[in-house]
Amino acid sequence: MREIVITRQFRGPPNSGNGGYVCGVLAREIPGASTVALRALIPLDTALRFEETPEGARLVGQDGTLIADGVRATTALPDPPPPPTLEQARAAGERCKFIEKPFHPPCFTCSSIREEGDGLRILPGQIEGAEPGHIACVWVPHANFAATDGTISAEIIWAALDCPGSLAWITKAGMGGGLLGTMTGELLHLPRAGQSTIVTAWPIEQSGRKFTAGVALFDAQGKLMARGSQIWISRGGPPRPA
Repeated sequence: MREIVITRQFRGPPNSGNGGYVCGVLAREIPGASTVALRALIPLDTALRFEETPEGARLVGQDGTLIADGVRATTALPDPPPPPTLEQARAAGERCKFIEKPFHPPCFTCSSIREEGDGLRILPGQIEGAEPGHIACVWVPHANFAATDGTISAEIIWAALDCPGSLAWITKAGMGGGLLGTMTGELLHLPRAGQSTIVTAWPIEQSGRKFTAGVALFDAQGKLMARGSQIWISRGGPPRPA
């Protein structure tokens, strides 16, 4: 057992850790593809217990509350749609609805008001000519998030793929604010600081307040680097037309 602190830099909502980042903290300790479930609000700037389990790993609060638990994935990951070109992804990012008015102003992943190297500034928009909700942007990882060998750590990649799944459904169907419930993912190749990559996301299915999305990361030539699926729980009513 050891302690892990999710600092305020890695927040999603103002007073909770970024869901994708926390999923990645657990996933990096689990070989291969993994599924992480978020069980409670993620305390910031507080020591959490990281515990290995027979199935994987979990984070536990100081009061014993289960925060998140991860296991090896038992379900197949979705095959991503063909990625856009780098130029198409850049153009899609320029159409992002949340550049001028961030959906979550403090968010480590998708806030446009966080500085480069402090937040990730993942701001995808609709790909021209693609199915509604198939969104993309270009992401160039900052050196602040690199290990000594220049590669970007697993938890940062999981964070980069967090919000796009929600934004895909917002773009397609006007889903209101949602909470990340579970995230399944696998990393195939680690990007390097300064490398142009393409972040994509797309809607998969919706049942009541549960929205399933696919997410993926490609290099500039369209080689798959990471992929995942997510379940989001809408906090609002039925989706409204986009």
